[in-house]
Amino acid sequence: MNIEPNVETHADRTLWIKATASGGQGECVELRRSGGMVEVRDSKQHGTGPTLRFTGTELAAWLDGARKGEFNHLG
Repeated sequence: MNIEPNVETHADRTLWIKATASGGQGECVELRRSGGMVEVRDSKQHGTGPTLRFTGTELAAWLDGARKGEFNHLG
């Protein structure tokens, strides 16, 4: 995982997306693919906050853990 300022420099990036379940309460994160990585940011920052960058393998491992309930104690 890398943490970078939110600087858009990659030509091969997708648009930011967020889950429909996040609603309009400002409690959501957005994701996109950029430069072979998956980037995650807090939507409340309006593009000014830090961006977490994960490889596809790292994101897949996290999603697998989430599906299995491994992080339920954090919420």
